[in-house]
This record gives sequence, structure tokens and C-alpha cells, in this order.
Amino acid sequence: MILNKRNPETLETISTLIKDGGVAILPCDTIYGLCAAYPIGEKALMDIKGRDSSKPFLVLATIGQVKKLCSDIPEDILSAWPAALTVILNKKEGGTIGVRVPNDSFLQSLLEMVGCPIYSTSVNLAGEPSLHNLTAISKRFEALVDVIVRGEETQGKVPSTLIDATCRPYRLLRQGLYDANHLIKGLH
Repeated sequence: MILNKRNPETLETISTLIKDGGVAILPCDTIYGLCAAYPIGEKALMDIKGRDSSKPFLVLATIGQVKKLCSDIPEDILSAWPAALTVILNKKEGGTIGVRVPNDSFLQSLLEMVGCPIYSTSVNLAGEPSLHNLTAISKRFEALVDVIVRGEETQGKVPSTLIDATCRPYRLLRQGLYDANHLIKGLH
């Protein structure tokens, strides 16, 4: 099933599907993403991608959801969001997690309606390049997911910037859409 992001009913349909454990391909504020509810959707995403559990997925979240999930969130990170910036933070119950507060009103509304963070990962099988074109995504993944939400035909080709904020200074792990130089160079 393919739904249009601009259709007002799409948010309700996707919210219900994700809350019920479904997997969707969504137009994110960077690239298209394979998405499922945190934490219940992790296994489904791993099965679709053919990925083992040693490589965790990032989550999309609202600022409020990040504050519930993570501890010791630096103020400069909070003030940088929403943005195409994924940050590795310490979880309150131990361990770490990559989190991004998306700069997209559709995703923000969806996160509010679902009521929990949403896993997001590039649309590809493990070891293969990411797909960015909706036609190619549909051909390859339509039978593997519950729904695809149409944004732009080619949503974007640059993923989010990834930094590790569990250490000082922060470490740049992947340069993406967001310029994090002020965050990286600002700490000594």
C-alpha cells in the first residue's frame, strides 16, 4: 500500500500501523527511512534488512521523548534540534542510543500520535547501498513492509550527520546534511 504524505488521513493510518508493530517506509527530513516503533519494531526491521543485532538502529523522537529515554543530554545538543543531526547519547537504563529530533512537521506529528520514539534506518538490505528513489524503493520493498508513504520521488541522498556525545569532545562519526563543526570544535 502506498499513501501520500499530504493526505490528512495518512498520519492516523501510519500512527495506528506503527503502534500495532507494523513497518513503514517514510519520507524523513533527510532520506527515506524504514521505520517501526521503539522498542517493539526492532526485530522486524532486522529481519527485513537482513542485519544482525550488533548494529543498532537510530530512533526519531520529540525533545520530550529524548528526555524520557536519555540521561545527561548536553544543552548544546538540545538547542541544535530539530535538525538532521543524529546524536549518540546515554540511555537512562544503561547503554547508548542514536537519537534524532527530525525537522519535519509530518514526522513530529507522527511521533506525537504514536507516543514513543520510532526506529529509522536507511532503505536497503544489509551491505547494499541505500535507495533514494521512490520507484526503486517500491519495487524492492513494497512486499516487505506494511506501507510506503510517498514524499518526493527522490527524497534526498544525504543522511543525517552522526556525532557521539557520550565523550568530550564530541566525535564526528559521519558527516551528513547538518554542519556540526560548532558542536565538535566548541568543546575542549
